[in-house]
Amino acid sequence: MMFDFDFGLGIVAIVVIALIISTFRILREYERGVIFMLGRFWKVKGPGLIIVIPGIQQMVKVDLRVVTMDVPSQDVISRDNVSVKVNAVLYFRVIDPEKAIIQVEHYFEATSQLAQTTLRAVLGKHELDEMLSEREKLNNDVQEILDSQTDAWGIKVANVEIKHIDLNDTMVRAIARQAEAERERRAKVIHADGEKQAAQALMEAAEMLSREPAAMQLRYLQTLTQVAGDKSSTLVFPVPVDLLSSLMGGKSAKPEAGK
Repeated sequence: MMFDFDFGLGIVAIVVIALIISTFRILREYERGVIFMLGRFWKVKGPGLIIVIPGIQQMVKVDLRVVTMDVPSQDVISRDNVSVKVNAVLYFRVIDPEKAIIQVEHYFEATSQLAQTTLRAVLGKHELDEMLSEREKLNNDVQEILDSQTDAWGIKVANVEIKHIDLNDTMVRAIARQAEAERERRAKVIHADGEKQAAQALMEAAEMLSREPAAMQLRYLQTLTQVAGDKSSTLVFPVPVDLLSSLMGGKSAKPEAGK
């Protein structure tokens, strides 16, 4: 009987020691423990060494570090009826462990689903050109909407980045043709603007030369010098029309003077 009594005391002692050991929990610096007392919320504990009474208190551990979530590729139809696939990455963290555990079931999955629907809704309001050229603005729009909706869950959305926008081959070819046509349009505009400026400069130069006949002669001699420096076997000798007119007028005036 004494042996059975000692054996029973030993078992009880082991159980008591195990319960005492299980009451002590260690939480890391980035962890918090949401404590429930008989099913009701009591307090948030941590980090460090905390005590949880077995059978009476339960603890749910929450990680406060920034979570990097990959938003799966979403089929989006833009405002100009172009179908694209868009994927993004979401950065968020828990700032209120109590709300993250009590207000929503599985806050990680809830945030992921909300990010997918918000991404489709926001991008669907914009045209394809805006998606490609204003990505930073779209990132801010999605981030603000997610942050406002997850605030009730104790979650802070730090950043949203659209990683890639996939287009089908037909749309890629159409965009390439559009870009080529745009480049040709700009080239023609630049060429026409250059012709306009050149014509304006020539008109101003002609006005200046017409005021001084000597300047016209100097320009004529400079042209002859440039032509003479050419090594071509054919020499083109430009003669001003005014000079020919004066020569023809001089010839016609000589016989009349003889008469």
